[in-house]
Amino acid sequence: MTASTLRHVVLFAFKDEATAEQIDTVVRDFSALPQAIPGIVSYEWGTNVSPEGLNDGFTHCFTLTFARNEDRDVYLDHPAHTAFVSTLGACLARSLVVDYWAK
Repeated sequence: MTASTLRHVVLFAFKDEATAEQIDTVVRDFSALPQAIPGIVSYEWGTNVSPEGLNDGFTHCFTLTFARNEDRDVYLDHPAHTAFVSTLGACLARSLVVDYWAK
């Protein structure tokens, strides 16, 4: 890890009525973005397994890594990302996004 590691962390809390199929589709579609959008250095995701109970309803975490702010900005404005975000309203209750430069 270098000083030029920009992390983009996305947390999702799904609606109570969201089906497993809807959630699986979100995960699948999010996981397709690194192949569609240049500049993503790495991507990973997982579900909350913390025993602390402090996740406030957020169950899914997605982390994308970029080398530069400009690469992150390309991702944010890319048509594939915009299309993905437009599909979330049916099952997403809340999201939380944090970007940081890893130290």
